[in-house]
Amino acid sequence: MPPVSCRVKGVFVAKNALGASPAVILSVENDTCLPIYIGLWEAMSIHSALNNEIPPRPLTHDLFVEFLDRFGISLKALIIDSVEDGVYYANMILEQDHHELTIDCRPSDGIAIGIRCQAGIMVDEEVILQSAVNASELPDLVDISSYLAG
Repeated sequence: MPPVSCRVKGVFVAKNALGASPAVILSVENDTCLPIYIGLWEAMSIHSALNNEIPPRPLTHDLFVEFLDRFGISLKALIIDSVEDGVYYANMILEQDHHELTIDCRPSDGIAIGIRCQAGIMVDEEVILQSAVNASELPDLVDISSYLAG
């Protein structure tokens, strides 16, 4: 089956007794969400991209996007295609001169770059079946802006 298109609902922090864990929440369909726990720097990069914030100097994901642009490479899509022991795997589908290339990446990096490139973000249906939850089942989440400001 073809991967399912989704959108980034936002970047949040799940707070619990053990601490705080940044997460990007993908909205799959209706109230179905895919929470992916990520590092703080990746969370901040995704948040910046969602808010169209441009840093005074390019950060890693901005540099990668500039590299793609300079070499005439376009990011067609990010596909989150598997999950093993709670670890998600993804591939970036790139195109240059009508040639397609697939590159393995961490979903958090792919999402940060994908937003900047306005590329589609897709999730394999098997990953959705294994890991997606109803929005009401998500832990208590705080928007990352509020968390960082507090």
